[in-house]
Amino acid sequence: MAERSADRSGVLMSMRLVIMAVAVIAAGGAGFLAMNMMGQSGPSQPVVVAPAAPAIELDEVLVATETLTTGARVEDRIRWQDWPTGALSPDFITKSSRPEAIEELAESVVRATIAQGEPIRPIKLLGADQSFMSSILPSGKRAVATTIAADTSAGGFILPDDYVDVIMVSRGNDGGFQTETILNSIRVLAIDQTIREDEEGRLVQVGQTATLELTPQQAEIITVARQMADRLTLALRSVKDVSPAESENAADHLIGAGPGGTITVIRGGQRVTSAQ
Repeated sequence: MAERSADRSGVLMSMRLVIMAVAVIAAGGAGFLAMNMMGQSGPSQPVVVAPAAPAIELDEVLVATETLTTGARVEDRIRWQDWPTGALSPDFITKSSRPEAIEELAESVVRATIAQGEPIRPIKLLGADQSFMSSILPSGKRAVATTIAADTSAGGFILPDDYVDVIMVSRGNDGGFQTETILNSIRVLAIDQTIREDEEGRLVQVGQTATLELTPQQAEIITVARQMADRLTLALRSVKDVSPAESENAADHLIGAGPGGTITVIRGGQRVTSAQ
């Protein structure tokens, strides 16, 4: 019996030693795995805070709240807009230099189209007491108005800044009609009081008067032609056919001394040429 008890105690001791060995090996393996995982992920890096970007210095610039077409009044269609001082142009109107600009410019007239969001520049505006037409007329040119109708102005499709030929229609001595192109490549300054198409983009507006940009000699020619003609017709030219040089080839035989020292006399709406 004693031998059996000793054998049993030895077996139990061996089992305990095996279990302890397994536990030690398992703990070592877990520690090894943990160390490997830490080695792969690496030690935690300190968080680096980037320095704050320097603040951008701003001023306020006067801009258009909508597209302002030529000839329109500014009124309340302008506002102040933040603008980096480093991107300011000397032409811009700033709040720091003109804090009352919105009120001061409300009655101004637009001289050249200003797009929505575009900074307002004084060169594109006219004071309420300034003449718009004289300001857009080039040096040496004259603005001459002539009566037109829908059927004599390309159906109303002629707009400011288009170029036209002026055709004179008159009745001949034989009772028939004669036509003559008296002016070529003439710029249209205005149709009635419409200087550009409206803000909704409508392109057709039939006026009763066209204002043309002419040289002094051309102004004389069209004045004589109005007395001679039964009607004057405007023929719209393609933008590809505009030729400023061609506009100088006017019908100068209608005015002044012609070849051989003759002058043109208008009598009863008819042209009479007589020796001087």
